[in-house]
Amino acid sequence: MRIIRPEEFRTQPWKNGGGITHEIAREDRGGALLWRLSIAEVASDGPFSAFPGLSRILTVIEGAGLHLHTPEGRLDALPLAPLAFSGDLAVDSRMIGGPIRDFNVIYDGSRLRASVQTLRDSLPACPSAPGKSYALLALAPAETIGLPAGALALSRHFEACASAGFAGLLVTFTQTL
Repeated sequence: MRIIRPEEFRTQPWKNGGGITHEIAREDRGGALLWRLSIAEVASDGPFSAFPGLSRILTVIEGAGLHLHTPEGRLDALPLAPLAFSGDLAVDSRMIGGPIRDFNVIYDGSRLRASVQTLRDSLPACPSAPGKSYALLALAPAETIGLPAGALALSRHFEACASAGFAGLLVTFTQTL
C-alpha cells in the first residue's frame, strides 16, 4: 500500500485557468493519461475544463454542492454523491451556497472502468484481482489501516475493516484492455 499525504499533492492551475487543483496521483500509459485523482477548489461560478475522450467522476467533499449546467440539462453535484459524466461535456457550474472542494477521478473509459463509493465507519473487502486496483481517500482517519484524514492510499487490495468515525471515498479501477 502506498500512502500519499496532502503535503505531497501537486497544486496546479486548472486546465482552463479558472482555479486550482491538487493532483494526488496519476497513471499514464503509452504517452496518454490512464487515470488521475485530484481535489479541486471551486470558489466561483464558471466553466469546467474539458477532458476530451476521457470520463469523469466528481464527488463534492466540502460545501453544499454545484449545479452543473450542460447542453443535456442540469446535473446536481451534491455532497458525497459521486456524479459520473463525460469529460467531453461542456459544463458551466453554479455554486450552491458558496465555495466547495471536490474529488475528481478522470480516466480513459476506453481502457478502464472506474467507480467511486462513499464509505462510513468501515472499509469493505477489496480483493486482489488481475487488472484491478483501488484508491482510498480518507475524509476522516482510518486508524485501523494507518490512513490519516486527507491522505490517499493506493493498493491492489484492502482487507475489510471497521474504524469508528472513518469516512472516505473508495475508487475501484478495472482495466478493460
